[in-house]
Amino acid sequence: MPELVYPPVIAAAKTMFRVLDLKLTVVGSDHVPRSGGAVLASNHVSYLDFIFCGLGALESKRLVRFMAKDSVFRHRVSGPLMRGMRHIPVDRRAGAESYAAALAALRAGEVVGVFPEATISRSFVVKELKSGAIRMAREAAVPVLPVALWGTQRLWTKGRPRTLTRRHTPITVLVGEPMEPAAFPDAAAMNAELASRLHALVDRAQREYPDQPAGPTDRWWLPAHLGGTAPTPEQAAALDAEERHSRTA
Repeated sequence: MPELVYPPVIAAAKTMFRVLDLKLTVVGSDHVPRSGGAVLASNHVSYLDFIFCGLGALESKRLVRFMAKDSVFRHRVSGPLMRGMRHIPVDRRAGAESYAAALAALRAGEVVGVFPEATISRSFVVKELKSGAIRMAREAAVPVLPVALWGTQRLWTKGRPRTLTRRHTPITVLVGEPMEPAAFPDAAAMNAELASRLHALVDRAQREYPDQPAGPTDRWWLPAHLGGTAPTPEQAAALDAEERHSRTA
């Protein structure tokens, strides 16, 4: 099937990056296999993470099929684009169907992008990982590559106004070495190792990030353990629980 939508979207995104003079740093993109299935498992700090995570696969000339909330596919603007790029809708009430679609894509040799934390981390610290990314990789016998994103939260994240026209923002994308399922005794051990690698990559991205807050009111995008004013993981968990309750009330 020809790719009629994805390449123009990538070209438009690159043009926007140049217009905004985003300071992009992509490291480890050579780890992405040039053929065959693979899972990119990324931390999640922004609504724009799928755009920047996909940059990690461009050197290998791969188009990443991201798993995303089905509501994005129902939107009048984003819906046609998401379907045209063959991303994978996730309906949490029908998770088996989404899982099966991702597994089929992996077996067909696609690269599938997953955010195993499931939701944006308000604390900007890696949350507990769901097991789906590891389970599908093991079932399809494909590698998992941890990906760390940093700086994307400064453009648009949960609980903050969008600043999509913000200029000169550094954005870091670190792609870790592939994790082969055969090297781990079971899914739990592999998921624990993925969490460890994600923590290490995010820590590296934070340490090497070339920008600092402009002042006391600009410390919101730093996690609490680095002197920022983002919620602690415990506070973030409480906010997430409150949000879930409000949706079901």
